[in-house]
Amino acid sequence: MPASVVLGAQWGDEGKGKAIDQLAPNSQWAVRFQGGNNAGHTIVAGGTTLKMHLLPSGITSRDCKLVLGCGMVVDPWVLDRELMEWAELTGEQPEGERLFISERAAVILPFHRLYDSADKIVGTTGRGIGPAYRDRTERVGIRFVDIGLLLGRDSEIGDMARRMNDQLATVGVGDRIDPEQLGSELIWIHERFSNAIRATGPMLDTALNRGEQVLLEGAQGAMLDIDQGTYPFVTSSITCRANATHGAGIHPGHIEQCYGITKAYTTRVGNGPFPTELSLEEGPGKQMSVVGHEFGTTTGRPRRTGWLDAVALNESQRLNGYTGLVVTKLDVLGGLDELKICTSYELDGQEVSHLPSSSEELSRCKPVYETHPGFPAMGEDEWIQIAEESRNGGGIDSLPSEIRSYLSRIEEISGVPVVSVGVGPDRLASIASSGGPFDIELSEATF
Repeated sequence: MPASVVLGAQWGDEGKGKAIDQLAPNSQWAVRFQGGNNAGHTIVAGGTTLKMHLLPSGITSRDCKLVLGCGMVVDPWVLDRELMEWAELTGEQPEGERLFISERAAVILPFHRLYDSADKIVGTTGRGIGPAYRDRTERVGIRFVDIGLLLGRDSEIGDMARRMNDQLATVGVGDRIDPEQLGSELIWIHERFSNAIRATGPMLDTALNRGEQVLLEGAQGAMLDIDQGTYPFVTSSITCRANATHGAGIHPGHIEQCYGITKAYTTRVGNGPFPTELSLEEGPGKQMSVVGHEFGTTTGRPRRTGWLDAVALNESQRLNGYTGLVVTKLDVLGGLDELKICTSYELDGQEVSHLPSSSEELSRCKPVYETHPGFPAMGEDEWIQIAEESRNGGGIDSLPSEIRSYLSRIEEISGVPVVSVGVGPDRLASIASSGGPFDIELSEATF
């Protein structure tokens, strides 16, 4: 009963979409298990760049069924737009055919976006994710299964609108929710998606019992986990392995493999402590930003950049028990004279080897680095050529010795084998460990 999980091992934006896209052809199901359209997965295949916020990255494989899991909060308007864009690109309308929405998933309404706009501290995406999760915890939110039951119940919808307006007034938002408009929106959601709303947990359990492969897609990263991340500068859901099966509606015994995706350096979007942060105006930090095109897929905001933080990576490994690491954007570091890895912090004169639970303490941490030799910059065609040569049996050994040493050190520090290395944005710009889980045939896009 095999299920595999792909998770972000840092503060998000690590390149999970590409890894999922590569694994999807060998999976019968791809499932998003948490988050909402505050996440963004980018897939580059040939001349096509896909930017998805709700649709699972496995959509690129036509034989892979798709699930928006019960642990998600879903904005129906964003989902509708993504589905229309997919139909324009491919001619396919997967909803109800191979795309299914968990009836237990929570619905993001205009109220949630308005309420989220009042945030001035955390630096959220403003997409209504946190308020939707809050309503779910307070047991006043709407799930997809509830919509059909609410239609025609004007008094209940009126009560909902009054509650929403009271809350908007409390946080200083002047907009108001009209009960009739809210009722019309619920009718539209029901008519638009009723053919795709299913009891997806039992569907996945049946598939696993038949021996089908299920790929569980994470959003954001381990350091943004609401419980284990750099609170309060975190997302509103549990991003780690423990929630992968729960947010899909199946039990954790199904998981066989868990892959952590980490950049060869570190980035972060939004506010919050970032011990290895570098300047975006000069030096290695600027190179990471410019060469790595470090802008958020969802927000468009510049990502903060820094050297690889092995303290955070080890924290992520402790939480998730990775069976393999995928190191992305290695090519971005080409041309730097030296590379650094943060192996511990100095906090108030004391060396610490773990992430402090307090963001205030973490903000005072200074990185303790070890230095490694850099490697020459190479063009995209050169990296693709190395990747092609690696598929003839050489695997990661096809890389230059300086790069292999850097990767070996990451393996040594984390205790996790590197199973794939990204050397460019394209699907084919990857180098897998020989005989490993990513040592699979990579093809041009067929969508």
